[in-house]
Amino acid sequence: MHIRTWTVEINISELEEDRRTRAVARLHTDCRSPMLGEGEARRRPLDREVPEIGDELATARALADLAYKLLDVSAADIEQFTHKPVHLTS
Repeated sequence: MHIRTWTVEINISELEEDRRTRAVARLHTDCRSPMLGEGEARRRPLDREVPEIGDELATARALADLAYKLLDVSAADIEQFTHKPVHLTS
């Protein structure tokens, strides 16, 4: 059995002046350069400041972005072997 380990590093930045939280998810594999997913959360002026919510939402969006990009890469890799268009869904 061959086991591969892929890691996802998530960096979260809080931009207080803009009431925004930004997350970048970076996938590290042993077979290609890192892939990035990005996500953002915005707090409305009347919302209470709860940093965890912004962190969670921005991270979820970054991971979703990364997942869709990984699906696109997978489809392109399959097309190289089948020579036919491929459309993958989550």
